[in-house]
Amino acid sequence: MIYSLLVLSSPFSGHSARRAAQFAHCVIGRGHTIHRVFFLDAGTLASAANSVSAQDEESPVTGWAELADQHGIELAICITSALKHGMLDQVEADRHERASTIDPLFTVSGLGQLVDAYASSDRLITFGG
Repeated sequence: MIYSLLVLSSPFSGHSARRAAQFAHCVIGRGHTIHRVFFLDAGTLASAANSVSAQDEESPVTGWAELADQHGIELAICITSALKHGMLDQVEADRHERASTIDPLFTVSGLGQLVDAYASSDRLITFGG
């Protein structure tokens, strides 16, 4: 079965974003496929390159980085949501004369990627909201 995930909540409030990464690892472990993970609204904060977690907490990027590195899963964040939350890739950072704040494992895209994820998957699972 092919899954795509939609992450709506901040990794800093609640456990939805962390559960989404755990769910993705479990799905892959059972032989299924993750087509894409799409981050929208506060979920875009999972891509924060400069976030620092408490010593007893895992960085919000770590779980997603493992998925991207080990399984080649696309991690896409909504450009509009990213800008609203101060998340800039290198292109937007240059345009606004600021520093990039998005981890390079994440790609900035539009809602068309979410529609494609829905159309290309058997299931779209939403976390947070």
